[in-house]
Amino acid sequence: MQSDFGLGRLWGLQFSATPLAPLGTLLIWLAAGLAAYWMLDLSILAAAAVGLAGALLWWLADIVHHFGHAYAARTAGYPMVGIELGQFAIFCRSVYPADEPELPAAVHIRRALGGPILSFAVGIGAGLLALLLAEGSVGWWLAAYTAVVSFVVFGLGAFLPLGFTDGSTILTWWGKR
Repeated sequence: MQSDFGLGRLWGLQFSATPLAPLGTLLIWLAAGLAAYWMLDLSILAAAAVGLAGALLWWLADIVHHFGHAYAARTAGYPMVGIELGQFAIFCRSVYPADEPELPAAVHIRRALGGPILSFAVGIGAGLLALLLAEGSVGWWLAAYTAVVSFVVFGLGAFLPLGFTDGSTILTWWGKR
C-alpha cells in the first residue's frame, strides 16, 4: 500500500493516510465551520467546533463508503486490504492486493457499486434523522450535512467519470462484461 503513515487496522482493513490528509482535514474543517457560522449564526468558537465535527463526519462518511466497497469486494471473493485517507487531500481510496489476479468485469462493477449503495443508505438515514430534529439546531445541521455529504458527494458524486471514481470503474468495465 502506498502510504506515508499507518493508522491501524479495523475489520481486517489496514488504514493509512497520505501527507495530504491533514491538509484536507483542515480544508473541510474550515469550509464546514464557515457554513455553520453563516447558516446557524454561531459564535466563531462554536462554529469552529461544529466545523471540526463536520470534518470528522466527512471522513466517517467516506470511510463508510469504502466499507461498502469492502463488503462488496469480500462477498465477490476478492477482498480489499485497506483504506487510504488523503487522496486529493479530501477523499479516501480503496486498496486492493498488489498481486490481485485478472478479475472479470462483473467483479469490478460489483465492487464499485458497493460504496455508492451504502452511501445512499447512510444519506437517506441521516436525512430522516434531520427531519426529526429541530430545524436550525446544531444537531439538525450536522444530520443534514451528513445526509448531503453521503447522498450527494459519496453517492451521486461517485458516479461522475473523473478517472478516480466508481463511475470511471463502471464505465471502464461495463463494455467488457
